[in-house]
Amino acid sequence: MTNKIVFFDIDGTLLDHQKKIPAGTMLAIKELQERNVPIAIATGRAPFMFHYLLEELGINGFVSFNGQYVSYENQSVYENPLEETFLHELVIRSKEHDHPMVFLNTETGRTTHNAHPHVQKSMDDLKLVHPQHDPEFYRGRKIFQALLYCETGEKEKLYRNTYNDFNFIRWHQYSMDVLPKTGSKAIGIEKMIAHLGYHQEDVVAFGDGLNDLEMLEFAGTGIAMGNSKEPAKRVADFVTKEVDDDGIRHGLKKIGLIG
Repeated sequence: MTNKIVFFDIDGTLLDHQKKIPAGTMLAIKELQERNVPIAIATGRAPFMFHYLLEELGINGFVSFNGQYVSYENQSVYENPLEETFLHELVIRSKEHDHPMVFLNTETGRTTHNAHPHVQKSMDDLKLVHPQHDPEFYRGRKIFQALLYCETGEKEKLYRNTYNDFNFIRWHQYSMDVLPKTGSKAIGIEKMIAHLGYHQEDVVAFGDGLNDLEMLEFAGTGIAMGNSKEPAKRVADFVTKEVDDDGIRHGLKKIGLIG
């Protein structure tokens, strides 16, 4: 296996449950780089949320917003923002039900509610600060992903059963990612490998969440972390150990990319 490119999810994959990079993961990535194996990040996060990881790990390519913005060596490779007209309709519905939203572009995020506890909880879990209040931020800007804050059950169905132009992916007990219907990490990866001259069978992908399903299915080798959601484990080629038990190193050794 000499012509591979490896994509890593962040939360629960590169980062453990304390949002730290395990020592074994650092060593595994260093060994990949010493062997000249290209590495990229594939995440639901916005770029401004993980620039520090790119610098710390020496990575120069990423698929962000669950595939809606792809960059390599500081150059945009692919962009797929949310359609403002459809987003406006969603904003109106969310206001009617007092469900906060967060709008994300490559540089920052803004929220429709000021200091909402559900937004605060989700940001705390990511070790991020509560976004500033600007309910009109989505107008006239490229918004690549939105966060919609509602709990599961009937409240969630208000949106899933109404807005066919979006994908809603649950990532937190209080929040769903809002993506274009055509968007996924798999599409973002496909755009990057086309740009770099790799093929689908060359792709190795590590993930753990519901937003990783398409990526794990698309990859030539899809590897689910031991701490993954069950649907991710089912679509992966195999399941490695958990993130805090050298899961990445174990997976890379199993497929022969490191020693």
